[in-house]
Amino acid sequence: MEMLYQYLWKQRLSGHHFTTVRGEKICVHSPGLHNTDAGPDFLNGRIHIDGEEWVGNIEIHEHASDWYRHGHDSDPAYDNVILHVVGHDDARIVMSDSRELPQIVMTYPPSFETMYRALSAHIGDVACRDKISAIPPLHVADWLSTLAIDRMHAKADRIRNYAREFHNDWSRTCFVALARAFGASLNGDPFEMLARSLPLNILAHHCDDIFQLQALLFGQAGMLDTSLYMFDEYYQQLCREYFFLARKYGLRPMRADIWKYARTRPGNFPHRRIAMLSHLLLDGFTLLGDMLDRRHDTEALRHLFIWDADGYWQTHSAFDRPGSAAQALSDSSVDLLLINFVAPVLFAYSAAIGDLEACEKAFDIWEDLRPENNTFIRQWRSYGLEPRSAADSQALLQLRKQFCDADRCLDCRFAAFLIKNSSDIITNQCPAT
Repeated sequence: MEMLYQYLWKQRLSGHHFTTVRGEKICVHSPGLHNTDAGPDFLNGRIHIDGEEWVGNIEIHEHASDWYRHGHDSDPAYDNVILHVVGHDDARIVMSDSRELPQIVMTYPPSFETMYRALSAHIGDVACRDKISAIPPLHVADWLSTLAIDRMHAKADRIRNYAREFHNDWSRTCFVALARAFGASLNGDPFEMLARSLPLNILAHHCDDIFQLQALLFGQAGMLDTSLYMFDEYYQQLCREYFFLARKYGLRPMRADIWKYARTRPGNFPHRRIAMLSHLLLDGFTLLGDMLDRRHDTEALRHLFIWDADGYWQTHSAFDRPGSAAQALSDSSVDLLLINFVAPVLFAYSAAIGDLEACEKAFDIWEDLRPENNTFIRQWRSYGLEPRSAADSQALLQLRKQFCDADRCLDCRFAAFLIKNSSDIITNQCPAT
């Protein structure tokens, strides 16, 4: 039922004007961006409360009391919620700063739920899913090849933007891109912020000391606080080292509450990813050169990211949290780094220096790797499209994002084929008379 209320809010089907349970007048200018990860349901909404503009996050529940039932009252990620949208007003919400959170009740006619349930079975799906099997394999392969190229260029565009921002400093470009890839979709932004906050020349001064590198990284990530884990000697030593280095270089840490842990296995916690990042900085950050040297050998590229946990991280998945793992990254995680970081960086760099042959090698990496196995790819498989490699799975992700989800069916080659050949398809599907 909560998804129903989220749909009502997202599509603005209940209008723009509301009255809170305390009688305040609400005007909604923007419902915000729907957040499907951990945290509030809608980010950066914009509303007026009794004529005063508020910008912040919006949380939606079927029952107001779900706020407490879900533990939001003790989660700092919800401190900047400006509006609570509920179906049933059975509780008042008091924030950590003692203010009462503005709350509105959203209603709908019974007929809406019936229609919503009938339609929602196809929300987030592919319109031509029942007809894909009618498309010839050669036509499918041709369209996927084009989509893979589009996908590579889209990923390389972000790399090129970094390079322009950093005045063609490709080492820093590589470092920021690597950090973002380490965070994947859940923590990509925090990892990028972390990499941006630490100049490579500072890290280079300490590239012979893994402990100092980890102190700088964990400290800048906002993960070090001397009041925590008093009996964890490694943690307390990191705190002392970071305090010294932060004063020396004038560093300011990030906020700790921006890191997300929901739906994350302990082996993929940000702590372990940061520990691995420190090892890639040891003896100097030479990753771009190493990647260029190995660009002809995908398996050799893979070995750049194989790291055996050592020291503290052999027995911990986070601070004061015991848990071992044979290596920092699973095979599938290494594949994702090759797909989302190595190939796009090599493509962008090679294009920048005019090495077209090396650009082709970036596509070869995708062709050498197994297709991804996520929700969207499993859906495509159920519709009859079986990706042969990561190049195909990347193409299918591009198709879903840029065409299916954007309702651009008429711009898709699959739809063009189906429309052009619709009479044949109908004839084939109808029994003979």
